[in-house]
Amino acid sequence: MSMRTHWCGELRTEHVGEEVALCGWVSRRREHGEHLAFVDVRDRTGIVQCVVDNAHDLRSEFVVRVSGTVRHRLEGTVNDKLATGEIELQDCTVEVLNRADPPPFPLDERTDVDEAVRLRHRYLDLRRSRLQRNLEIRARVNSAIRAAMERQGFTEVETPLLMPSTPEGAREFLVPSRQVPGSFYALPQSPQLFKQLLMVAGTERYYQIARCLRDEDLRADRQFEFTQLDLEMSFVDQDDVLAAVSEAVLDAAEAITGHRPDDIPQMTWHDAMDRYGSDKPDLRFGMELQELTELFAGTGFQAFASAAAIKGLRVPGQGDLGRKKLDALTDDAKQLGAKGLVWMRVREGGDLESPVTKFLSETELKAVVDATGAEAGDLLLLVADEWHTTCEVLGGLRNQVGRPPVSQGPFRYVWIVDFPMFVGVDATTGTPKPAHHPFTRPHPDDLDRLESDPMDVRSKAYDLVLNGWELGSGSLRIHEPELQQRVFSLLGISPEEADRRFGFFLNPFRFGAPPHGGFGMGMDRLVAILAGEDNIREVIAFPKPQSGADPMTGAPTTADDKQLAELGLRLLPPKA
Repeated sequence: MSMRTHWCGELRTEHVGEEVALCGWVSRRREHGEHLAFVDVRDRTGIVQCVVDNAHDLRSEFVVRVSGTVRHRLEGTVNDKLATGEIELQDCTVEVLNRADPPPFPLDERTDVDEAVRLRHRYLDLRRSRLQRNLEIRARVNSAIRAAMERQGFTEVETPLLMPSTPEGAREFLVPSRQVPGSFYALPQSPQLFKQLLMVAGTERYYQIARCLRDEDLRADRQFEFTQLDLEMSFVDQDDVLAAVSEAVLDAAEAITGHRPDDIPQMTWHDAMDRYGSDKPDLRFGMELQELTELFAGTGFQAFASAAAIKGLRVPGQGDLGRKKLDALTDDAKQLGAKGLVWMRVREGGDLESPVTKFLSETELKAVVDATGAEAGDLLLLVADEWHTTCEVLGGLRNQVGRPPVSQGPFRYVWIVDFPMFVGVDATTGTPKPAHHPFTRPHPDDLDRLESDPMDVRSKAYDLVLNGWELGSGSLRIHEPELQQRVFSLLGISPEEADRRFGFFLNPFRFGAPPHGGFGMGMDRLVAILAGEDNIREVIAFPKPQSGADPMTGAPTTADDKQLAELGLRLLPPKA
């Protein structure tokens, strides 16, 4: 015989009169007269109120089995905040399955608890209904993603967790080899190399919900360990990859919200930077950057006259911002790389108030108001610098003054395409630095400029952005050895070095590699937004805090001398 007949959260008025058995934890007990008590019993589906005789021995978090009869609550006692709020369990018999010490913090949603305490006792924190809901959402997202990928003909393949070091930029976690002392495996930052080899192997459509690891500083959207939707496709162009990913992502959103978002638009990297100052633009609010460079051609204001690009940002209704906050915005602009920040308050009649108005003509001031669409009560922020710096600084300020929390609706997806192939030059070697990994395909229209003007070459790389968070990125890959060597040569990688570092990966391409492309998406970030959370830690069962040290398990821990000796390792004394 099963211990339970129903889940707590599924009982409704249609069950009135039924005898049921529930299992769960005592969430709360409220005395009702000399002998009776209202005992809220909780399982992962919800809470139900039980009327219990002689409940004095029951305490919070006791594990119980309760049997009784479902009845309507008395008029005036219905709880509209609970899904089970119209009914209760009466004539109850309670069996205590296990007693519990008092928890270190209340497990109701109304109490704020320090995160370190929550994570130290994460097994208790997870009993909260919000976190149980988040884990359920995560499971449903995974299920929807898998169904979408299988419907589109993808095969799920597991790739190795122990692999050679890869050139993807972020720090790797290394695992010492016991059998080959002095040698190390790397834990995968992504399955990138193996999934491309699967294309050489003829799999054609691969996917995996993969565990990946990067030794990076932790933030609201970043953990050492993360889960990624990883996929690769053969005989495709960029739009084929974007369509496959979009299908899965929109299915996942529909599974959670009941509403399918609109088709995901595309925007070039240049347009995203030019209009929003970011390659991960948040499209939930306006405040686009306005081009002002031509308005100040021939200006007498030296700070503008010498600038390659001048842009403005209209901040509606913030014209009364105090001088202290304006100075703070100026400091922020400098932190982002600007030489300075020009602010202007818009007064009645369109007049501008600013420390720099005396250096500008009436024609220039009127043109600024017209170009930005500014109205009385608005604040204008202007930056003059190189184009990229101007965009990036104003983009940072745009997010700072206008961006809502990432979890706040609506959901606004966008594909960012046509990224630069290279970003900057290595100060030591003088060679271009790849914007993505070195196997990313250059844009076919720019191939003739690969050697002559590499910084102006676009790539067939793309990012998926949701509410200003980068969910993931991908690209079409280089499948021809000749083109791959051209890119390596630009990066200062000789054929000998390429063979040494990537030979196991590149040599198979000599045996007929198809055109292919792929994508990797952070599942934690997607789930967090769909669950209404601003931090991915809230949708991960056992996350690490920002310090990276796990307060529950004590990880990372030291290794004893015997373990170190088996691995051929010796610890250096700490630096003074």
